[in-house]
Amino acid sequence: MHATKAVFGVGLLAVAVWLLERVLPSALSMTAWALLLIVPAVFMGALDHLDAEASGWRRLWKGLGLMMLTYGILLLIGVASDSRDPLQPLRVLAPGNVQAAGPAQQALPFQKVTSPAELDRKLAEAKAQGRPVMLDYYADWCISCKEMDRYTFADPRVRQALANAVLLQADVTASSDESDGLLKRYGLIGPPATLFFGADGRERSSFRVIGYMDAERFLQHLKQVL
Repeated sequence: MHATKAVFGVGLLAVAVWLLERVLPSALSMTAWALLLIVPAVFMGALDHLDAEASGWRRLWKGLGLMMLTYGILLLIGVASDSRDPLQPLRVLAPGNVQAAGPAQQALPFQKVTSPAELDRKLAEAKAQGRPVMLDYYADWCISCKEMDRYTFADPRVRQALANAVLLQADVTASSDESDGLLKRYGLIGPPATLFFGADGRERSSFRVIGYMDAERFLQHLKQVL
């Protein structure tokens, strides 16, 4: 019963951290996840000596604890290295990889917009230039947004297909009136969402992408919308 209570307690803490990701900076949320992995791992016996007569359950708990402890330490190293990706915390340390400043590494040269007024101004400028627009909704706590950056927007074919488009990114990381206004402008619940506008400034609502889409499907989608 004590073990069951402990498991449910850690689960409730995990839900709390997941909810707090919406308001906490990326570094703090990654640190919270690291602590939530490391501390229970110690109680699971990850650092304790295992006797030769130990039961299978004891060995299983220690193995799980070692996995949690290792990943928690990797998260802390990632935070210290200015990484903001909890899925690949050490990616910033890879040879030849330079992480852009800011909450997330961008694969495309997005222009950030943080308010409805700024979005209207950017859309008006694109219309005046006669250029199509892709508007991406992003948040630091959104895992699918990071997947879009890493696997879809980073694809060279996608970048080439969008070479002539104006690329806007609505950052709704912070919980504020402006972020809510950006979402309500097009009736969105939250990120990720990718919207497309023609050279006339009107949204092509039938071509909205809600959620994650891999590079191959996104390329086919771009051929239709552009």
